[in-house]
This record gives sequence, structure tokens and C-alpha cells, in this order.
Amino acid sequence: MSYTAHATTVGGRNGHVETSDGLLKADLSVPKDIGGPGKAGASNPEMFFAAGYSACFGGAVDYAAKLEKVKAGPVTVTADVTLHASDAGFHLSVVLKTHVEGVDHDTALKLAEKAHHEICPYSKAVKNNVEVTLEIV
Repeated sequence: MSYTAHATTVGGRNGHVETSDGLLKADLSVPKDIGGPGKAGASNPEMFFAAGYSACFGGAVDYAAKLEKVKAGPVTVTADVTLHASDAGFHLSVVLKTHVEGVDHDTALKLAEKAHHEICPYSKAVKNNVEVTLEIV
């Protein structure tokens, strides 16, 4: 079983992106924080990465709870994706702020660690390339 998503961007970071199903269409702009125009109403790749990672990681934590037979309520994940610019170029870091309803801090951390190290495809994709910090909130 597999699934392939398709998105096309014209104009790079100051362009426009659309998915093949037409559900996602957005203008893009380099944020003012890093020297871009920061056009009103426009997004950027880091926002999309944060949205995708938070959704994927939330699903992975939920799946970890099922595997561990932990009764947990809804999982809420906020992904803070930071683009760092330096003389050496650009790199990303991520903080995954995770709340698992109905479980204690240690159980939530155990589930988040299992999701991060064993389940989440985003975590696997960025392993050894992007600094990821797990926070239980």
C-alpha cells in the first residue's frame, strides 16, 4: 500500500503552490523575519511543513497509544518549525509540543518518543538532518 501526494509550485518562495486535488492553493512569500517581502495573505514552506508534521506526528502518537494499549483522549500537536539562516546556509529545527488528553506526563512522553523514533514518517525523514525537540504540554 502506498500514497503519493502531488503539489506544484511556480515562482519558488515568492510564487504560488497548488495540490493536484485542488484542495490546497496558496500564494507564497518569504517572511519579513528573514528579509523577504512578507506579502499579506501569503504563506511559506515552513508553515506547510509545520502543518504536515504536526498532523503526521499526532497520528503517530495516537497509533503508539493503540500499540501500547494506552487509553488516551485526543492528541494535540503544535509543530514550531524554525528556518535558520547563517553564513553556512539554511537549516531547520522543529519543536513538537504534544498534549495527550487523559494520560500523565511520563506516559505522554513515552508515547511521543515511540512515535518519534519508530512510527512517524516525518520524524524518520528528518532523522540526523533536522534537530527535533519533543515537549509534553
